[in-house]
Amino acid sequence: MSRTIVILEGDQTGQELLEEALRVIHPSVTGFEVNYLRYDLSLENRLRTNNAVVHEAGRAIREFHVGLKAATITPPDQNGVGSPNAILREEIDAEVILRTGRRIPGIRPIGGVFAPISVVRMARGDAYGAEEWREGEPGSLSETAYRTEVINRQLCRDVALFAFQQALKNGAKVFGGPKFTVSPVYEGMLKEEMDKAALRYPSVRYDPQLIDATFALLLATTGEALVIPSLNRDGDLLSDMVLQMFGSIAGAESMVISVNDDGEVDCVMAEAPHGTAPTLEGRNIANPMAMIMAAAGLLSFMKEDLAKRVSRAIYEATLEAVYDGIRTSDLGGSAQTTEFTDEVIRRVRAKLDVWAALL
Repeated sequence: MSRTIVILEGDQTGQELLEEALRVIHPSVTGFEVNYLRYDLSLENRLRTNNAVVHEAGRAIREFHVGLKAATITPPDQNGVGSPNAILREEIDAEVILRTGRRIPGIRPIGGVFAPISVVRMARGDAYGAEEWREGEPGSLSETAYRTEVINRQLCRDVALFAFQQALKNGAKVFGGPKFTVSPVYEGMLKEEMDKAALRYPSVRYDPQLIDATFALLLATTGEALVIPSLNRDGDLLSDMVLQMFGSIAGAESMVISVNDDGEVDCVMAEAPHGTAPTLEGRNIANPMAMIMAAAGLLSFMKEDLAKRVSRAIYEATLEAVYDGIRTSDLGGSAQTTEFTDEVIRRVRAKLDVWAALL
Protein backbone atom coordinates (compact mmCIF):
# COMPACT_ATOMS: atom_id res chain seq x y z
CA MET A 1 0.00 0.00 0.00
CA SER A 2 1.41 3.38 -0.94
CA ARG A 3 1.56 6.30 1.45
CA THR A 4 1.03 9.97 0.66
CA ILE A 5 3.62 12.47 1.89
CA VAL A 6 2.67 16.13 1.71
CA ILE A 7 5.61 18.00 0.18
CA LEU A 8 5.97 21.67 1.08
CA GLU A 9 8.20 23.34 -1.49
CA GLY A 10 10.33 26.28 -0.41
CA ASP A 11 12.82 28.91 -1.48
CA GLN A 12 16.37 29.12 -2.77
CA THR A 13 18.72 26.44 -1.43
CA GLY A 14 15.89 25.12 0.75
CA GLN A 15 14.08 23.90 -2.36
CA GLU A 16 17.24 22.47 -3.87
CA LEU A 17 17.96 20.41 -0.75
CA LEU A 18 14.36 19.21 -0.58
CA GLU A 19 14.75 17.75 -4.06
CA GLU A 20 17.91 15.94 -2.89
CA ALA A 21 16.02 14.38 0.02
CA LEU A 22 13.23 13.28 -2.33
CA ARG A 23 15.81 11.51 -4.47
CA VAL A 24 16.86 9.46 -1.45
CA ILE A 25 13.35 8.32 -0.47
CA HIS A 26 12.22 7.61 -4.03
CA PRO A 27 10.66 4.12 -4.36
CA SER A 28 13.31 3.17 -6.92
CA VAL A 29 15.85 3.50 -4.10
CA THR A 30 13.92 2.26 -1.08
CA GLY A 31 11.26 -0.06 -2.44
CA PHE A 32 8.75 1.79 -0.26
CA GLU A 33 5.95 3.14 -2.44
CA VAL A 34 5.03 6.72 -1.63
CA ASN A 35 3.01 9.38 -3.38
CA TYR A 36 3.86 13.08 -3.21
CA LEU A 37 1.21 15.76 -2.81
CA ARG A 38 3.05 19.00 -3.53
CA TYR A 39 2.30 22.53 -2.34
CA ASP A 40 4.29 25.54 -3.49
CA LEU A 41 5.22 27.51 -0.37
CA SER A 42 7.73 29.74 -2.11
CA LEU A 43 7.57 33.37 -1.04
CA GLU A 44 6.22 34.33 -4.46
CA ASN A 45 3.27 31.92 -4.18
CA ARG A 46 2.57 32.78 -0.55
CA LEU A 47 2.33 36.44 -1.54
CA ARG A 48 0.18 35.62 -4.57
CA THR A 49 -2.28 33.57 -2.51
CA ASN A 50 -2.06 35.70 0.63
CA ASN A 51 -0.97 32.58 2.55
CA ALA A 52 -3.98 30.54 1.41
CA VAL A 53 -1.60 27.89 0.07
CA VAL A 54 -0.02 27.56 3.53
CA HIS A 55 -3.39 26.87 5.13
CA GLU A 56 -4.20 24.34 2.40
CA ALA A 57 -0.88 22.57 2.92
CA GLY A 58 -1.41 22.41 6.66
CA ARG A 59 -4.85 20.87 6.24
CA ALA A 60 -3.36 18.31 3.85
CA ILE A 61 -0.76 17.29 6.44
CA ARG A 62 -3.57 16.93 8.94
CA GLU A 63 -5.38 14.61 6.51
CA PHE A 64 -2.40 12.47 5.48
CA HIS A 65 -0.48 12.75 8.81
CA VAL A 66 3.01 13.29 7.33
CA GLY A 67 4.69 16.23 5.63
CA LEU A 68 8.19 17.17 4.49
CA LYS A 69 8.98 20.89 4.34
CA ALA A 70 11.74 22.82 2.61
CA ALA A 71 13.23 25.94 4.16
CA THR A 72 11.30 29.10 3.27
CA ILE A 73 12.04 32.81 3.26
CA THR A 74 10.60 34.93 6.05
CA PRO A 75 10.42 38.49 4.68
CA PRO A 76 11.56 41.27 7.02
CA ASP A 77 8.21 43.04 6.63
CA GLN A 78 6.06 41.16 9.15
CA ASN A 79 2.97 42.97 7.87
CA GLY A 80 3.30 40.82 4.78
CA VAL A 81 2.94 37.04 4.67
CA GLY A 82 5.56 36.43 7.35
CA SER A 83 6.77 32.95 8.19
CA PRO A 84 4.57 30.00 7.21
CA ASN A 85 5.72 28.01 10.24
CA ALA A 86 3.29 29.48 12.76
CA ILE A 87 0.36 28.88 10.37
CA LEU A 88 1.42 25.28 9.73
CA ARG A 89 1.79 24.53 13.43
CA GLU A 90 -1.70 25.84 14.08
CA GLU A 91 -3.20 23.96 11.15
CA ILE A 92 -1.73 20.61 12.20
CA ASP A 93 -2.45 21.34 15.87
CA ALA A 94 1.22 20.80 16.76
CA GLU A 95 2.25 20.64 20.40
CA VAL A 96 5.91 19.59 20.18
CA ILE A 97 9.04 20.46 18.21
CA LEU A 98 11.72 17.79 18.54
CA ARG A 99 15.34 18.54 17.66
CA THR A 100 18.16 16.15 18.49
CA GLY A 101 21.82 17.04 18.48
CA ARG A 102 24.01 14.06 17.69
CA ARG A 103 27.68 13.42 17.01
CA ILE A 104 28.71 13.69 13.38
CA PRO A 105 31.54 11.22 12.63
CA GLY A 106 34.84 13.00 12.20
CA ILE A 107 33.50 16.41 13.24
CA ARG A 108 34.87 17.82 16.49
CA PRO A 109 32.10 18.64 18.97
CA ILE A 110 32.28 21.37 21.60
CA GLY A 111 33.55 20.30 25.02
CA GLY A 112 33.77 16.62 24.15
CA VAL A 113 30.01 16.02 24.05
CA PHE A 114 29.10 12.82 22.21
CA ALA A 115 25.82 11.43 23.59
CA PRO A 116 22.62 12.64 21.87
CA ILE A 117 20.71 15.57 23.35
CA SER A 118 17.06 16.08 22.38
CA VAL A 119 15.19 19.33 22.98
CA VAL A 120 11.42 18.84 23.30
CA ARG A 121 10.03 22.32 22.79
CA MET A 122 6.50 23.69 22.87
CA ALA A 123 5.40 24.25 19.30
CA ARG A 124 2.98 27.08 20.04
CA GLY A 125 2.20 29.78 22.56
CA ASP A 126 4.51 31.36 25.15
CA ALA A 127 6.51 34.30 23.73
CA TYR A 128 5.52 33.51 20.12
CA GLY A 129 2.24 35.03 19.06
CA ALA A 130 2.03 36.95 22.34
CA GLU A 131 0.07 40.19 22.37
CA GLU A 132 2.44 43.17 22.57
CA TRP A 133 1.92 46.90 23.01
CA ARG A 134 3.56 50.08 24.28
CA GLU A 135 2.24 52.90 26.41
CA GLY A 136 3.61 56.38 27.00
CA GLU A 137 5.28 58.96 24.81
CA PRO A 138 7.10 57.15 21.98
CA GLY A 139 10.86 57.42 22.42
CA SER A 140 10.62 58.90 25.91
CA LEU A 141 12.27 57.25 28.91
CA SER A 142 8.83 56.70 30.40
CA GLU A 143 7.65 54.64 27.42
CA THR A 144 6.73 51.13 28.61
CA ALA A 145 6.41 47.91 26.64
CA TYR A 146 4.07 45.05 27.59
CA ARG A 147 3.65 41.48 26.41
CA THR A 148 1.01 38.95 27.32
CA GLU A 149 2.23 35.36 26.97
CA VAL A 150 -0.06 32.34 27.19
CA ILE A 151 0.41 28.61 27.74
CA ASN A 152 -2.10 26.02 28.93
CA ARG A 153 -1.92 22.83 30.92
CA GLN A 154 -2.75 20.60 27.96
CA LEU A 155 0.27 21.89 26.07
CA CYS A 156 2.49 21.49 29.15
CA ARG A 157 1.20 17.94 29.63
CA ASP A 158 1.88 16.99 26.02
CA VAL A 159 5.44 18.35 26.10
CA ALA A 160 6.22 16.62 29.41
CA LEU A 161 4.78 13.25 28.37
CA PHE A 162 6.51 13.32 24.99
CA ALA A 163 9.82 14.11 26.68
CA PHE A 164 9.53 11.11 28.98
CA GLN A 165 8.43 8.85 26.13
CA GLN A 166 11.42 10.01 24.08
CA ALA A 167 13.76 9.37 27.01
CA LEU A 168 12.28 5.91 27.59
CA LYS A 169 12.73 4.99 23.94
CA ASN A 170 16.36 6.14 23.82
CA GLY A 171 17.56 5.26 27.32
CA ALA A 172 18.06 8.93 28.11
CA LYS A 173 17.56 11.11 31.17
CA VAL A 174 14.94 13.87 31.33
CA PHE A 175 16.91 16.95 32.28
CA GLY A 176 16.34 20.69 32.69
CA GLY A 177 13.09 22.61 32.81
CA PRO A 178 11.68 26.13 33.13
CA LYS A 179 12.51 28.89 35.63
CA PHE A 180 9.78 27.69 37.96
CA THR A 181 11.18 29.37 41.08
CA VAL A 182 10.89 32.86 39.62
CA SER A 183 7.63 32.14 37.77
CA PRO A 184 5.75 29.50 39.79
CA VAL A 185 2.35 30.34 38.27
CA TYR A 186 3.31 30.56 34.60
CA GLU A 187 6.49 28.51 34.13
CA GLY A 188 5.64 26.36 37.12
CA MET A 189 2.80 24.80 35.13
CA LEU A 190 5.30 22.98 32.90
CA LYS A 191 7.29 21.87 35.94
CA GLU A 192 4.11 20.45 37.53
CA GLU A 193 3.41 18.39 34.42
CA MET A 194 7.03 17.21 34.29
CA ASP A 195 6.70 15.98 37.87
CA LYS A 196 3.48 14.14 37.00
CA ALA A 197 5.09 12.53 33.97
CA ALA A 198 8.01 11.40 36.14
CA LEU A 199 5.55 9.49 38.34
CA ARG A 200 3.99 7.92 35.25
CA TYR A 201 7.40 6.79 33.95
CA PRO A 202 9.33 5.82 37.12
CA SER A 203 12.01 3.93 35.18
CA VAL A 204 13.13 7.12 33.41
CA ARG A 205 15.84 9.06 35.19
CA TYR A 206 14.66 12.57 36.05
CA ASP A 207 16.89 15.53 36.89
CA PRO A 208 14.91 18.80 36.80
CA GLN A 209 16.95 22.00 36.61
CA LEU A 210 16.19 25.68 36.21
CA ILE A 211 16.68 26.92 32.65
CA ASP A 212 19.78 28.99 33.46
CA ALA A 213 21.39 26.02 35.20
CA THR A 214 20.42 23.87 32.23
CA PHE A 215 22.44 26.06 29.85
CA ALA A 216 25.42 26.04 32.19
CA LEU A 217 25.37 22.31 32.92
CA LEU A 218 24.99 21.41 29.24
CA LEU A 219 28.46 22.77 28.63
CA ALA A 220 29.81 20.27 31.16
CA THR A 221 27.94 17.21 29.90
CA THR A 222 29.66 14.53 27.84
CA GLY A 223 28.48 10.94 27.89
CA GLU A 224 24.87 10.91 29.04
CA ALA A 225 21.95 11.03 26.62
CA LEU A 226 19.53 13.80 27.60
CA VAL A 227 15.99 14.91 26.78
CA ILE A 228 15.11 18.50 27.71
CA PRO A 229 11.44 19.61 27.89
CA SER A 230 11.07 23.35 27.48
CA LEU A 231 8.84 26.32 26.89
CA ASN A 232 8.63 27.64 23.33
CA ARG A 233 11.12 30.51 23.69
CA ASP A 234 13.53 28.56 25.92
CA GLY A 235 13.49 25.64 23.50
CA ASP A 236 14.22 27.89 20.54
CA LEU A 237 17.37 29.12 22.26
CA LEU A 238 18.33 25.72 23.64
CA SER A 239 18.06 23.86 20.37
CA ASP A 240 20.27 26.34 18.55
CA MET A 241 22.99 25.93 21.19
CA VAL A 242 22.62 22.14 21.49
CA LEU A 243 22.90 21.54 17.74
CA GLN A 244 25.99 23.72 17.52
CA MET A 245 27.57 21.85 20.45
CA PHE A 246 27.97 18.91 18.08
CA GLY A 247 30.02 21.03 15.68
CA SER A 248 27.34 21.72 13.06
CA ILE A 249 23.57 21.84 12.63
CA ALA A 250 24.05 19.69 9.54
CA GLY A 251 23.45 16.43 11.41
CA ALA A 252 20.06 17.27 12.87
CA GLU A 253 16.47 17.33 11.70
CA SER A 254 13.50 19.23 13.12
CA MET A 255 10.24 17.37 13.73
CA VAL A 256 7.00 19.30 14.32
CA ILE A 257 4.64 16.90 16.04
CA SER A 258 0.97 16.73 16.95
CA VAL A 259 -0.19 14.26 19.58
CA ASN A 260 -3.72 13.05 20.31
CA ASP A 261 -5.55 13.00 23.63
CA ASP A 262 -3.81 9.73 24.54
CA GLY A 263 -0.40 11.28 24.04
CA GLU A 264 0.24 9.32 20.83
CA VAL A 265 1.78 10.94 17.75
CA ASP A 266 -0.80 11.42 15.01
CA CYS A 267 0.72 14.08 12.75
CA VAL A 268 4.34 14.95 11.86
CA MET A 269 5.99 17.60 9.70
CA ALA A 270 9.75 17.20 9.17
CA GLU A 271 12.18 19.89 8.07
CA ALA A 272 15.83 20.91 8.32
CA PRO A 273 16.67 23.33 11.15
CA HIS A 274 18.62 25.66 8.84
CA GLY A 275 17.44 28.44 6.54
CA THR A 276 17.43 29.02 2.80
CA ALA A 277 21.16 29.95 2.45
CA PRO A 278 20.70 32.29 -0.55
CA THR A 279 24.46 32.68 -1.11
CA LEU A 280 24.70 28.94 -1.87
CA GLU A 281 21.80 28.76 -4.31
CA GLY A 282 22.62 27.17 -7.64
CA ARG A 283 26.22 26.34 -6.68
CA ASN A 284 25.74 22.63 -5.83
CA ILE A 285 27.80 22.97 -2.63
CA ALA A 286 25.16 23.12 0.14
CA ASN A 287 25.05 20.28 2.65
CA PRO A 288 21.93 18.11 2.16
CA MET A 289 22.45 16.06 5.35
CA ALA A 290 19.83 17.76 7.53
CA MET A 291 17.16 17.58 4.84
CA ILE A 292 17.95 13.94 4.09
CA MET A 293 17.75 13.13 7.80
CA ALA A 294 14.47 15.02 8.04
CA ALA A 295 13.09 12.61 5.44
CA ALA A 296 14.51 9.68 7.42
CA GLY A 297 12.95 11.02 10.60
CA LEU A 298 9.57 11.34 8.90
CA LEU A 299 9.69 7.71 7.75
CA SER A 300 10.48 6.61 11.31
CA PHE A 301 7.05 7.83 12.42
CA MET A 302 5.18 5.79 9.80
CA LYS A 303 3.63 2.53 10.92
CA GLU A 304 4.94 0.28 8.16
CA ASP A 305 7.92 -1.89 9.08
CA LEU A 306 9.53 -1.17 5.71
CA ALA A 307 9.32 2.59 6.35
CA LYS A 308 11.11 2.18 9.66
CA ARG A 309 13.74 -0.03 8.04
CA VAL A 310 14.31 2.54 5.28
CA SER A 311 14.55 5.26 7.90
CA ARG A 312 17.38 3.48 9.71
CA ALA A 313 19.14 2.74 6.44
CA ILE A 314 19.10 6.44 5.51
CA TYR A 315 20.37 7.55 8.91
CA GLU A 316 23.20 5.04 8.83
CA ALA A 317 24.11 5.67 5.20
CA THR A 318 24.25 9.43 5.74
CA LEU A 319 26.50 9.27 8.81
CA GLU A 320 28.68 6.52 7.34
CA ALA A 321 29.28 8.61 4.23
CA VAL A 322 30.59 11.42 6.43
CA TYR A 323 32.67 8.92 8.43
CA ASP A 324 34.33 7.75 5.22
CA GLY A 325 35.28 11.33 4.34
CA ILE A 326 32.57 12.16 1.82
CA ARG A 327 31.69 15.62 3.08
CA THR A 328 30.57 18.96 1.72
CA SER A 329 32.73 22.03 2.23
CA ASP A 330 31.02 23.15 5.46
CA LEU A 331 32.32 19.94 7.08
CA GLY A 332 35.80 20.33 5.64
CA GLY A 333 35.30 18.23 2.52
CA SER A 334 35.02 18.80 -1.20
CA ALA A 335 31.94 16.78 -2.17
CA GLN A 336 29.22 18.55 -4.10
CA THR A 337 25.60 18.42 -2.97
CA THR A 338 24.55 15.92 -5.61
CA GLU A 339 27.71 13.87 -5.11
CA PHE A 340 26.96 13.44 -1.41
CA THR A 341 23.36 12.48 -2.16
CA ASP A 342 24.47 9.97 -4.78
CA GLU A 343 26.70 8.30 -2.19
CA VAL A 344 23.88 8.13 0.36
CA ILE A 345 21.61 6.57 -2.26
CA ARG A 346 24.25 3.97 -3.14
CA ARG A 347 24.67 3.01 0.50
CA VAL A 348 20.91 2.90 1.21
CA ARG A 349 20.38 0.53 -1.70
CA ALA A 350 23.23 -1.69 -0.52
CA LYS A 351 22.00 -1.81 3.07
CA LEU A 352 18.42 -2.64 2.15
CA ASP A 353 19.58 -5.35 -0.25
CA VAL A 354 21.83 -6.95 2.37
CA TRP A 355 19.22 -6.69 5.10
CA ALA A 356 16.64 -8.33 2.83
CA ALA A 357 19.02 -11.28 2.39
CA LEU A 358 19.25 -11.68 6.17
CA LEU A 359 15.52 -11.55 6.94
